[in-house]
Amino acid sequence: MTATNDRRATVTTPTDTQILITREFDAPRDLVYRAFTTPELLRRWWHANRSEVTGVEMDVRVGGRWRWAAKAFNGYEFAFYGEYREVVPDERLVTTETFSGVPDAQAVNTTTFVEKDGRTYLEMLVEHQTKANRDGHLQSGMEDGMQDALALLEELAREQV
Repeated sequence: MTATNDRRATVTTPTDTQILITREFDAPRDLVYRAFTTPELLRRWWHANRSEVTGVEMDVRVGGRWRWAAKAFNGYEFAFYGEYREVVPDERLVTTETFSGVPDAQAVNTTTFVEKDGRTYLEMLVEHQTKANRDGHLQSGMEDGMQDALALLEELAREQV
């Protein structure tokens, strides 16, 4: 699957410790939500055409754990992991998130899915413990990969319509 649409996420910093990512999808929210919470679907978009997904574990319930692992095309292996704190199907996910490369910099992600006229409006609020952690996340180059991953996610959701 290759990303072809030109829709982009907007990334802002509402506070010194937050990153807010917003994006509109031309797909119903139940399909966008399903792509976030179904391992077989997540494997099809999370790689962002930059890596090979090597593991996806998801226990989507309050207190359930998740872990997504990949190997970048340059050989770098990494993972993200955390715990589900809140799960409202098709509406909201709140999780902790830790990047294996910076294990002492846990963040809390609140992802909301709002549908209007068959389109999904996604907001991901990433709350870091410190400004330095937030700035490191922003400077990591995450935005380019995230843009490509979300474009792939939209294509996947539209395939399911």
